[in-house]
Amino acid sequence: MSTLTYEDRIRQDRSNMSKSFARLADFLLDSYVEAAFMTASELAHALNLDAATVVRFSQHLGYDGFPQLQREIRQRVKEDLLIRPRQAEEPNSVTGIATNAMREVITALERTRISLDTVAVEKLVEQIGAARRIVILAEGPAQPSAYSLVLFLEQGAFPVYIARSGIADLARTVNTALPSDLLLAMEIVGQAPYIARALGEAQAKGIPTAAIIASASLASARFADVVLAAQAHPSIGVGIVSIEAVVHALAQVLFWRFAERFAGTEQAIAMLSERIQQPID
Repeated sequence: MSTLTYEDRIRQDRSNMSKSFARLADFLLDSYVEAAFMTASELAHALNLDAATVVRFSQHLGYDGFPQLQREIRQRVKEDLLIRPRQAEEPNSVTGIATNAMREVITALERTRISLDTVAVEKLVEQIGAARRIVILAEGPAQPSAYSLVLFLEQGAFPVYIARSGIADLARTVNTALPSDLLLAMEIVGQAPYIARALGEAQAKGIPTAAIIASASLASARFADVVLAAQAHPSIGVGIVSIEAVVHALAQVLFWRFAERFAGTEQAIAMLSERIQQPID
């Protein structure tokens, strides 16, 4: 038997698997805790497959059957629950440092959850719904969260784009904006102070402004009609995670408020993707 783990085996062969095997593979990677306590029949039922497929899949990976594969999965769960917590007690170790980092994130997210201004969330949702165009002004570390928000808004057919970050580009954005638009700043550390100044210029023109920021003290908050702020943290990484969490919360409220705009969008995108991939005659 090879020393490869079940995860290694799945990843090595994932691109060559049939659809049913791929469905099983993804479930075992993403939901291995649940799989550790399922019979082959229960696993098959959960994925709308037959139990024989689970057995064949296990054998395809090099195991005698599902029980042997499941023993390895259960060992992984045991390590998660028993071994790693003991390792985390040693602060000067990889496990200890990683565990403390995760605890920092958990604490920051909990504080952000408690302090998140839901009245401001509601106001921003209404601003987005009323805007002719949503223009996001994002500093470097906030770019990933800005793209997450754009992806979600596009699924609801909201007209949105991220402005280029050059000073002349921002000036052009503000100059062409109208009172029916919304300028939304996204910042983690405030390393681009001209974003706040651009918001101030937009405000002076009567253009609605908003800010999603990792700290309430960032300058963008002073020039935003609506502010969603995470709890401040000295780590840029924690700030990025916190902003992503705020974006996620905002997206879920948008989905609830404008459910009709999102209805059927994912299916339509999937169908278009399939047609785009078809060879040209």
